[in-house]
Amino acid sequence: MTEPGTCPFTVDRPIMRQRWERLTFLHWAFDPGAVQRLLPAGLTAETWDGAAWVGLVPFYMRVSFPNGRLVPWVSSFCETNVRTYVRDDAGRSGIWFFSLDAARLGAVVVARATPYRLPYFWSSMRLSQRGGELAYLARRASPAGRGPSSRVRIAVGGPIPPGEVTAFEHFLTARWLLFSASQISASQYRVARAFHTPWPLHRATARLVDDQLMTAAGLPGPEGAPLVHYSPGVDVAIGRPEK
Repeated sequence: MTEPGTCPFTVDRPIMRQRWERLTFLHWAFDPGAVQRLLPAGLTAETWDGAAWVGLVPFYMRVSFPNGRLVPWVSSFCETNVRTYVRDDAGRSGIWFFSLDAARLGAVVVARATPYRLPYFWSSMRLSQRGGELAYLARRASPAGRGPSSRVRIAVGGPIPPGEVTAFEHFLTARWLLFSASQISASQYRVARAFHTPWPLHRATARLVDDQLMTAAGLPGPEGAPLVHYSPGVDVAIGRPEK
């Protein structure tokens, strides 16, 4: 047994190390059926209070080799993920990414070519900060012209003491497995572990959300104001893809 929000395993031989920083979680409740129809066989949308939850997560990424040496051409960039929470047939909980937009073309090419086969897209992106407000901007490159975009501006509030993070907030943020789109067989998919210390979470408020990435992934437009959490960041050890 582990404390809530604490990773239940370690990654002793990571394939890479990452730093996820200045990260914002924005979450909306969705009808589970609308999410389930976009998932592959073998994965089921996890629900809380009868709803599936979809996250829009913009942040700044730093990537290095296991020894800490920076990865040439892909070491640091802005990224925005559209994700949901799933359970596989073995009962394991994790993340399913509908899309990942990154500002480094090299990172996009590498991520799509590895066994993870994550759905990365190249985007023009910017992150700016003034005091306690952060602004994220993304516009996906498209050969057809203007691609989908995302604009988010948040105000960061006070930190949430670790003992006051609720079970629901852990459900939305404390995730240690990702499922990849690289199919092995009709019932097997790649899984990767991501180890990091518990999230240092802050309360936050959305000042602006103008997003097209979720609908570009095939989801219906989100309704109402999102639940917002901010984190200054964590250091992450990424494991090799597993069956």
